[in-house]
Amino acid sequence: MIDLTHRLTLCDRRMRHDRDFVREDFMGQEITGATLGIVGLGHVGRRVARLASAFDMKVLAFDPLLTAREIHERGAQSVTFAELLNQSDLVTVHCPRDATTLGLFDRRAFQAMKRGAYFINTARGGIHQQDALLAALEGGHISAAGLDVWDVEPPALNDPLLHHPRVIGTYHCAGVTEHSRRRMAEWAADQLIGMLVRGDTPPRMVNPEVWPTVRAKILQRSPVN
Repeated sequence: MIDLTHRLTLCDRRMRHDRDFVREDFMGQEITGATLGIVGLGHVGRRVARLASAFDMKVLAFDPLLTAREIHERGAQSVTFAELLNQSDLVTVHCPRDATTLGLFDRRAFQAMKRGAYFINTARGGIHQQDALLAALEGGHISAAGLDVWDVEPPALNDPLLHHPRVIGTYHCAGVTEHSRRRMAEWAADQLIGMLVRGDTPPRMVNPEVWPTVRAKILQRSPVN
């Protein structure tokens, strides 16, 4: 968000090959006091909401899997998808990719956003339609976009979004750190030990409806030594 609104990467790119410019060519916007719209208020989304509070941002969230009370407890105001698009200065995507979110950000969605808003997707490729985003950028409706995810990863070298002057692009690496990989391994090991040895309920199940059947089978077996 800071990079896009303060045009940091754009300045970095130009400084490396040009001196025919002044600082004001990179006049940006402050996020303090702006309205942030979060699509998907799960593990990542709620942390983004927490960070936004440091900038006194108004935080809106759309997440059909949560109640309005749960969204409030996670630091955001519950709104419809249409309200989020219409009111947000910045929209950031943190929802899973599934049948309900594939192509969620199409031409109609981008046109429904505030003129001059910023778009960020660090969730999954396909949630936004790349041609629709390109049209919104070229038409001036969207100020800039930050993309960590693509339809094809890494994107083709001739991908027009990759070369657009108001797009910051990375290769699905927002969560690729030594720390995150270590945590993922530890979580997986802890869950397996707890599930197979003690019959504990795994804390991050994708399909919790099958757990009673699985747990019954585990408890019928001898403990793993």
